[in-house]
Amino acid sequence: MTASSRLAVVLVRPDSPENIGLAARGMANTGFTDLRIVGLDRLEPPAWRTAIHAEAIIEGVRFFPSLGEAVSDRDLVLGSTARIRHDFPLVSLAEAVARIAEYAPAARVGLVFGNERTGLTQEELGLANVRFHIPQAARQPSYNLGVAVTLALHAVAFREGPPPSLRRDLPLDHAAQAEAGRRFADMLDSLGFMHDTNRAFIVEKVRDIFFRMALTAKDRDVILAMFRKSLEGPRERRPGSKSKGKELP
Repeated sequence: MTASSRLAVVLVRPDSPENIGLAARGMANTGFTDLRIVGLDRLEPPAWRTAIHAEAIIEGVRFFPSLGEAVSDRDLVLGSTARIRHDFPLVSLAEAVARIAEYAPAARVGLVFGNERTGLTQEELGLANVRFHIPQAARQPSYNLGVAVTLALHAVAFREGPPPSLRRDLPLDHAAQAEAGRRFADMLDSLGFMHDTNRAFIVEKVRDIFFRMALTAKDRDVILAMFRKSLEGPRERRPGSKSKGKELP
């Protein structure tokens, strides 16, 4: 995998074709080529006018009906937002870039940006493993979409400092992380942990936790195995058998 193909830029419901072209130009400036767009099925001519020297990127755009489908093959998904949720940390752009660097180059990354006016929805933010913001002067409006993409990609492409001493294990791809969260929620439901009044909250909380962990295959297998044992219930001890170790209270 080349450095340029490792990272995909995902624009969700962009309003302005000019901004799409500017985002493509920023990608060309920083050496990235994979542009994905959610919520559109074609581009308008102004996208080409602003994509100076980035026409190949515009012509290679891929369209997706949902964010989940757009990032399904990504191992690590980072969503750009200014929204603050106390139960899901919002990190700076510098911290987000450092998080990417913690993974080997084989990790496939999705960098997600929302609509110019409304940003990403709460549900879309829930799909991110990392939520980040780009610092700016107080009282200023949010960055133009093309500028935000360029700033983020520049930070990724030209990160300074030594590589981390330890690398994180490669996560599951995003679709597999989502499936693990669904299976875990189903197990909680089977254990009677959910009811009509808390079901939506628990499902959202499980999704947040699982994506925040950026689950590896080993993480998934251990967690799901423990809960499968819970569903099976305690094993009956054979007569005359002795316990190994202390009994838990």
